[in-house]
Amino acid sequence: MAGDRGRASTLGVVIAVAIAAVFGIVVVATRDGPTAPGPTAGRSADGAVSPLTGIAGDPGRAVLAVKVDNSPEGRPWTGVGDADVVYVEPVEGGLTRLLAVFASRLPSTVGPVRSLRESDLDLLAAYGRPALAYSGNAPELDAAVSAASIVPQSAERVSAAYRRAGDRPVPHNLYGDPAALLAAAPEVDGPRDVGFRFGPVPSGLPAGEATDVAERVGRTEVLARWGGDRWDLTIGGAPADARPATIVVQRVPVRTSAIRDVAGAPSPTAVTVGSGRVEVLRDGRRLTGSWSRSSPGAPTAFTGDDGTPLTFAPGPVWVLLVAQ
Repeated sequence: MAGDRGRASTLGVVIAVAIAAVFGIVVVATRDGPTAPGPTAGRSADGAVSPLTGIAGDPGRAVLAVKVDNSPEGRPWTGVGDADVVYVEPVEGGLTRLLAVFASRLPSTVGPVRSLRESDLDLLAAYGRPALAYSGNAPELDAAVSAASIVPQSAERVSAAYRRAGDRPVPHNLYGDPAALLAAAPEVDGPRDVGFRFGPVPSGLPAGEATDVAERVGRTEVLARWGGDRWDLTIGGAPADARPATIVVQRVPVRTSAIRDVAGAPSPTAVTVGSGRVEVLRDGRRLTGSWSRSSPGAPTAFTGDDGTPLTFAPGPVWVLLVAQ
């Protein structure tokens, strides 16, 4: 009888898995039988594969994005190497800022933290409702920040989560405590599908060799050299403490907004809704194609010229927003 019950239980599992396969349901086997994990959007379950890195394990319960200084005075940064995703954005005067997105790992401190830009609001809309740590914003963006799908965690709002470092001048010396920033934002969403597809390079998709790559965001040169397992970065002539598995060179329109910095330089906005050309750098190779995104809340699709998804290597992703 016990054997019959065991065979029946096993048969039930097989049938459940077969049904799931037919209807496109992903099933996770447990000791008590198969259970379906929660959806990619919203808060994630333990043991899932991160939609931001493609790595198995706990993808995190909340998304924290941080605006990080990438000027010569702001480097080297702290904590950026723990980010799941990093966007390199153009700002005033040909300089760049980083938008570092954390979910699966949190550093003890991150920074230097700087002010947000209009580009950040559209980028982060794809993440649902993440927390955003920043030092402030231009008054012209107050209404947009209030309406955006973010939980603002500026230094003005949660000053206890920030500190000033004594070895750098203002404004390049503000650092945030990621754990404290998330503790002050319990309503933040977990990681969700933003359009990244992870896996081997599809057979038949052209993939040219690319072991040394040079790109420019604004006036900041980004050099990437394939290190055998991940990319070694040099940014603005200095080695970077971050090793992405995939680098996305996303060629985007860059428009000039009416907002200007204190020196009078106009603020550029990288437009990430629409479409354009893209290169995906992974495994020492270059995949080419296009990107498209229908609205701020939609994920970005990265596809080859034949429509095949451009797959990323599992691990941290860096996205360079390069003017097309």
